[in-house]
Amino acid sequence: MPNLALELGKQTASIGVTSVYGEQQDVDGVRLIPVALTWSGFGAGEEPGGGGSGGGGGGVAIPVGAYIRKGDDLRFEPNIISLVAVGIPFVWVAGRALSRIIRALKKH
Repeated sequence: MPNLALELGKQTASIGVTSVYGEQQDVDGVRLIPVALTWSGFGAGEEPGGGGSGGGGGGVAIPVGAYIRKGDDLRFEPNIISLVAVGIPFVWVAGRALSRIIRALKKH
C-alpha cells in the first residue's frame, strides 16, 4: 500500500453528520438540515525499507440537532438528549475548576 495515510483519510471522511443523521431531507415543503459535532483521528506508519506498514483510526459523531427551513423561516431544533449528555460532563468540569480556583484564592 503505497500511501497508507491517504487511504485512512478517505475512510475516516465518512464519519460525520451523514453517519449520524443522513443527508438533508425535504418533507412536505420543509427542509431538514442535520447538525452534528464530529471529530476523528487516524495514524499510519511504514517501515523505511518497505517491509511493513500499519494504521488505524476512529471517530465520534454526536447528533446536536437540525436546522428546519419552512419558506423564509429558519430555526434550529436541538437534540435535547445529546445536549444534556454533552452538557453534564462540561458543567461538572467547570464546577470542579471553579471550586479549585476559589479554594486557591482563599489561601492567599
